Amino acid sequence: MTNEKNNLELLKHSTAHILAGAVLEMFPEAKFGIGPAIENGFYYDFQLPRTLIPEDLPLLEEKMREIIKANHPFEKAEISIKEALEHFEKVNQPLKVELISDLQKAGNETVTIYKSGNLVDLCAGPHIESTGKINFKAFALTKISGAYWKGDEKNQQLQRIYGVVFEDKEGLKNYLHLVEEAAKRDHRKLGKELDLFCFSDLVGPGLPLFTPNGTIIKDELQKHIEKVCRGYGFQKVSTPHLAKIDLYEKSGHAQKFGAELFQVTSHYKQNYVLKPVQCPHQTQIFASKPRSYRDLPIRYMESEKQYRDEKPGEIGGLQRVIAITVEDGHSFCTVDQVKQEVKNMVEIIQNFYTSLGLWENHWISLSVRDYAHPEKYIGDAADWDECEKILQDVSAEMGLGAIKHEGEAALYGPKLDFMFRDALGKEIQIPTVQLDFATPKRFELEYTNNEGGKSSPVMVHRAILGSYERFIALLIEHFAGAFPLWLSPVQVAVLPISEKFAQYAAEVKSKLLVADIRVEMNDKAESLGKRISETEKQKTPYIIVVGEKEVADKTVAVRTHGVKEQQTLPLDEFIEKIMKEIINKK
Repeated sequence: MTNEKNNLELLKHSTAHILAGAVLEMFPEAKFGIGPAIENGFYYDFQLPRTLIPEDLPLLEEKMREIIKANHPFEKAEISIKEALEHFEKVNQPLKVELISDLQKAGNETVTIYKSGNLVDLCAGPHIESTGKINFKAFALTKISGAYWKGDEKNQQLQRIYGVVFEDKEGLKNYLHLVEEAAKRDHRKLGKELDLFCFSDLVGPGLPLFTPNGTIIKDELQKHIEKVCRGYGFQKVSTPHLAKIDLYEKSGHAQKFGAELFQVTSHYKQNYVLKPVQCPHQTQIFASKPRSYRDLPIRYMESEKQYRDEKPGEIGGLQRVIAITVEDGHSFCTVDQVKQEVKNMVEIIQNFYTSLGLWENHWISLSVRDYAHPEKYIGDAADWDECEKILQDVSAEMGLGAIKHEGEAALYGPKLDFMFRDALGKEIQIPTVQLDFATPKRFELEYTNNEGGKSSPVMVHRAILGSYERFIALLIEHFAGAFPLWLSPVQVAVLPISEKFAQYAAEVKSKLLVADIRVEMNDKAESLGKRISETEKQKTPYIIVVGEKEVADKTVAVRTHGVKEQQTLPLDEFIEKIMKEIINKK
């Protein structure tokens, strides 16, 4: 697997250089930025004499195929900084000159260049042997966008060309299929079609408004996760949306989030911060009265808004928002209770994601501190050692196979991060379990231990579905909008064949409502076929059609979403069937 990944990285990087060569042929006056391999392919940034249009991409692809067929070798050379500056100044490549100057300031005396065909590029490599090693049927240029030089919005804007490359044409074919499928499943597109959420320029970017349909999904998720967590001893709490800056200075979050904090000044000149996290508030509930070891573990859960001042250019859909509704929980326990507490939380995560069909494609990161830079974290080294060992033990005892990743820990402690792949193979991290010896000590939290003395509790942070916004985006794309019955905003649609059967249809609807089933009746003055088509587009799990036979027999003709055949059932039997399905969260 590692060799395959390395080979693909070489292909990506080398194809980026071939793209640069093609651009040089099409625009001899082009100025070259950088062209790295990235997770989903590669890109290269250029300063060009005109703005690119989509029709340019096929022309560049054809020039790239010619370069591939010419089988130019990738020739490596190490030259002095002075030689490199002279060369790139001579060929009028100011962006490369700037990069070389940066390397010179960093103390480098030499740089590496690669030559392939007419292109000489500054690059550390490595590359494949020659351009001909790339399958000319296995790459594609995918899109054009703008990009600031060195990622700094104060710098000039360049034009970025993205592409993908694979070892064979089958890989490209599969990728293009996934791209097509992703477009169909895009949560922004489906969110609008299914009327789940919207945005308003007056409200502001990054501030989603959930419609009645979207709010049902959000509320059902919250009810379900709270019910599960109550079974493990969690109690619901509610904390304000803001607090004095002092709270976050004491917790360390003021320093961590810095400019991302929303600061609010009252009419009376009192300074507050919209909460970026919930944990500091919950420490104050623990601190509100004396605690004994007999009370521990104390477990709080809360689903509430948090706020981060994200860069406008990074906000998009439900995946990156300013107002985040976070499903959050914290346990305060003794050191001896920590391991079992973590195991309980892992068990909740495993069961919850298994029920949604997501557990099969997952891996777990044991996210630990950056040992070379301890100044980035709060707390004692000895506490960190103990926390990391506890999580390693949990991974071993539960067979989690957690992979250690240095530098990925939270500010206050190590964590288990659960990574999932959705229906399109896209990786996303949502649930997490984090150990924290530092925050309770910072807030001077204590309990009376079994010897009558005072001890600091350990704080275990956990998020099962994390941000509701990101989780709903994941579910929309994973299920392509066809939610499980228990989550569907409308669970049953009732369609009378004609106005003559509207009274029975209303009786059916009434009985479903009594059974607490979410139902709508579509009795518009349109053909039955058109009404069925409209309802199917809304991905309603069940469509009930009623006509003369159903009225006579007190039955319903049931169509299941995605299934062509329909079956006729007594109404009471149908209600019993779907109530079981809802309860079992199928």
